[in-house]
Amino acid sequence: MTPRAYIMRLGGIVLSVAAFVVTGASFSDDVWSEIGRFAARDPGVRSGPAGAGGILSGLTGTPEERAFGNGREQFEEVQSVQGEQFVPDTELGLGPRFNLDSCAGCHAQPDIGGTSPAINPQVEVAKKEGASNDLPPFIKRDGPVREARFKHNPDGTADGGVHALFTITGRRDAPGCLLQQPDFRTAIARQNVVFRIPTPVFGAGLIEAIDDDIILANLQANSATKQSLGIGGRPNRTSGRPNTSGNDGTVTRFGWKAQNKSLEIFSGEAYNVEQGITNELFPQERDEAPACQFNATPENRTNFNATDPLDAPSDVAKFAVFMRLLAPPTPMPDTDTIIRGRKLFGDVGCAMCHTPTLHTGKKIAVAALQDKDANLYSDLVLHNMGSGLADDVSQGNAAGDEFRTAPLWGLGKRIFFLHDGRTKDLLEAIQAHAGSGGGQYVPSEANQVIAQFNRHSEIDKQHVLNFLRSL
Repeated sequence: MTPRAYIMRLGGIVLSVAAFVVTGASFSDDVWSEIGRFAARDPGVRSGPAGAGGILSGLTGTPEERAFGNGREQFEEVQSVQGEQFVPDTELGLGPRFNLDSCAGCHAQPDIGGTSPAINPQVEVAKKEGASNDLPPFIKRDGPVREARFKHNPDGTADGGVHALFTITGRRDAPGCLLQQPDFRTAIARQNVVFRIPTPVFGAGLIEAIDDDIILANLQANSATKQSLGIGGRPNRTSGRPNTSGNDGTVTRFGWKAQNKSLEIFSGEAYNVEQGITNELFPQERDEAPACQFNATPENRTNFNATDPLDAPSDVAKFAVFMRLLAPPTPMPDTDTIIRGRKLFGDVGCAMCHTPTLHTGKKIAVAALQDKDANLYSDLVLHNMGSGLADDVSQGNAAGDEFRTAPLWGLGKRIFFLHDGRTKDLLEAIQAHAGSGGGQYVPSEANQVIAQFNRHSEIDKQHVLNFLRSL
């Protein structure tokens, strides 16, 4: 029996032990000794089918299905600087600064639309097509895919922006372009660089379809219990407060700090920031060095001459459709240990932030998204996570120690955890939710919940881990 199979099975054995104890039955000394030595551990990435990457139920055979396939094709497209005239089977627009050359390269695990794969494609792209990039020390072949942000500018003012890993310098499709990579080694020495890994987008259309009122009502629900546990939370919004001039004040929900309002904005920003491709939402190059400008901007835009209506929208719009119609991940069937773990997950207080289910609106244009349960295990709002997880980056209204409650659906197939991918160990990720205060930051809102988790037996902790890996 594999270690993972043993761990998953142990929960059922222990439940049986409890039943036998109640009825007066006994086990051998060897069995009790084995149970007594047991320490909870992450069962690891769930084996079997991906359980994700398909289209929403109810859309097979519809025009939406064709749009979904078209969007997925664009999501997988590889970009180059000037397109097929230099590099076959690519689209133009890459750079001048970038982190990778396709959406699917980042969002690959366990299927297209997921998160960082086990083998990091950034290692190969650093020298692709003759590029002269050095590999930053925090980019490893065994992952995760990362973007880098600097916390502060040289003058000490707040930065927080993405500093792209690579440039197009040296590539055969970028003659004459000379750009320096950011000085990552100095930034590391000064503790001025922080990282982000890709967020999975399975079920993203359901998240987009949740009304603001549902998110805000859920935030107020169980207020006495949340207060007793030290849990607060607040939504990120499109402006500092509702109904301020120039912004609509609605709740934002995508990204590690819930900084993006919609899938289209999320796509447009990523296209420009991660691949350097200008588009109709972000039409300016992030680096406007004249010798590195090879294409008219925006490089990707609406195709008004398309004969097929599906070819008319920009790539950004196609990405958004693909993500909007992605089905949510499929969890494992219930077992005794999963059922027990789910109950413990709620009992210790995890579900106060990782809300199991939010409901979508009743007036959504896509019928497959209307009035549906989204079993995302997130409240989609910001929480103070303490100095241990703080990255000192503000986005929208999110402060340097605030993060959106990460949706847990699909967690069983993820390799890397937390916003920066610092661990592959789910138990370590849970423990990292607890942190002390320091400087301007308050202690993590999860401190008391993690303390309650830690007071449970190793067997109970294992049930929780088994449940989480079932999602």
